[in-house]
Amino acid sequence: YACVLAGRLTNVATPLWRFPYEEQLKVKSESQKKVLQTLASRLRELGTDKLEITQRPDGLCCPLHSIVPSPVVNGYRNKSTFSVNRGPDGNPKTVGLYVGTGRAGNIVCVRANHLENMPKKHKQVAQCYEEFLQQSPLDPCLLFHQGGHWRELTVRTNSSGHTMAIVTFHPQDLSQEELCTQKALLKEFFTCGPGAVCNLTSFYFQESIMTRSSHQQSPYQLLYGEPYIFEEVLGLKFRISPDAFFQINTAGAEVLYQTVGKLSRADKNTVLLDVCCGTGAIGLSLAHQASKVVGVEVVEQAVEDARWNATLNGISNCEFHSGKAETVLPQFLMSREDDQLLVAVVNPSRAGLHYRVVRAIRNCEAIRMLIYVSCKPEGEAMRNFLEFCCPPDSGKKLVGEPFTPLLAVPVDLFPHTMHCELVMLFTR
Repeated sequence: YACVLAGRLTNVATPLWRFPYEEQLKVKSESQKKVLQTLASRLRELGTDKLEITQRPDGLCCPLHSIVPSPVVNGYRNKSTFSVNRGPDGNPKTVGLYVGTGRAGNIVCVRANHLENMPKKHKQVAQCYEEFLQQSPLDPCLLFHQGGHWRELTVRTNSSGHTMAIVTFHPQDLSQEELCTQKALLKEFFTCGPGAVCNLTSFYFQESIMTRSSHQQSPYQLLYGEPYIFEEVLGLKFRISPDAFFQINTAGAEVLYQTVGKLSRADKNTVLLDVCCGTGAIGLSLAHQASKVVGVEVVEQAVEDARWNATLNGISNCEFHSGKAETVLPQFLMSREDDQLLVAVVNPSRAGLHYRVVRAIRNCEAIRMLIYVSCKPEGEAMRNFLEFCCPPDSGKKLVGEPFTPLLAVPVDLFPHTMHCELVMLFTR
């Protein structure tokens, strides 16, 4: 039974693992072709008069570049999050990933030892955490209202072998003294006990009574080691705090940012708008090309990291603004005085861009070029593509000249899975 579930996990988390990598790329390329066909037919329905869309013989909305492969195919993930729950043998202190669904009531937590995309180090830390839980008198927290304490584990690594681990814990009604005891036991296990083999460089503890908590809601408490790990991308150094967003595949991220740089054609007469900039990776890696980079990000900690990263790398032509893009962007666009070319780069989460961000970009005539990086183009990003490219619609307040898709470049950051990043270049 355990073997069957391990196989199911492998097929769910890495559905293409049986295929040679060349075959995986063909599968992904085909799915990106479908995205471009869908976009073209939806734009035709909306009444676009762009001949470059309506008269393409292949039915795509623009040319599709051949897929850019990931430089690393196995063990490429630099971050993994493990749950704690009942395993195939009924052990409630199993550390792994979920198989099954809540609706069907058949959720089982399965160890991730067989996953090709996860590095050995992540599996080792998960194994040690499970060993620690087995000897702890406290129960795991499977459902918040049923009590229990031990929750998920997140492991982050960098290319020089440094490892950060974050343990999430539900305090329930423990006293401060009891909490201190648990933190001390955890620290002792990973520094002097069996967990010392993990050689953690940074070890955090987060008390949280919610499913997901930011640093502001439930501060990350450093139990041991350095507060950050650092990663190098395209010769730049990036500081990674416990909850900072960073592309899951570092070598793949380099290829992705190089692709964005080439498409942007940014030069010293260009101001680059990096929307949903995270810790500033795209903007900072293109700063040497542009006259100036302006980043916008809603997560405050990420903005602090972005500013710190700019200083660390001696980059002085970048500024980062904290806040919702839909609020910050219109203010910035209204207050700018120079007539430099504006290129917007957007790299939103799977939820896509807020409608007001789309409206602000579309209605700003100075933005002639837009690069949209999407990890799920068939989802909410499709809605955004249509809002950027549809004929003007005063009802929706999309009055600016529509953008036209010019080129699509898929970049594979997620070998063995069905996903890849799609970089769309739009101009007007």
